[in-house]
Amino acid sequence: MGRKSRAKKERNQEKLIVFICTANVCRSPMAEKLFEEAVEKSGTKKKIRVFSAGISAMDGDQASENSIIASSEVGLDLTDHRSSALTRAMIENASAIFCMTESHRALLNMYFEVPESSPIFLMREFVTQGSTELPDPYGQDIEVYRTCRDHMKEALPSLLEWVEKNL
Repeated sequence: MGRKSRAKKERNQEKLIVFICTANVCRSPMAEKLFEEAVEKSGTKKKIRVFSAGISAMDGDQASENSIIASSEVGLDLTDHRSSALTRAMIENASAIFCMTESHRALLNMYFEVPESSPIFLMREFVTQGSTELPDPYGQDIEVYRTCRDHMKEALPSLLEWVEKNL
């Protein structure tokens, strides 16, 4: 296979984007659905699969009630979400990993040897205003979840731009 054919094949390969939080019941499931919708609406030609997981998640937990509500308010359905614990295979297969906080990035680097081919960013890393961190809303009222969701939505254009340029 020639260099051009190989480059074209690599461009057409499915890219896995993984969103990481702590338990995979609040932030990362919302991020997953928001980004999936943004990719669909963007009209990109890239084949992108979006997944979420938690650094200390239990497999099979439902999304938190307030995450379900906050997502449904913007037309997204989290009722079928089941949490997934982060695995080495997920990291190795990821084209990019987006975390909610610096502590998630630090834990990823501590627990796993993350390959250079799977860059780790904060979900809000490319946003020019406001905090780059998305604090955990777990156990708080719906307004905190709405704020978290809205801060994620603010990050979507910058994430899509990064994906278009780099994957």
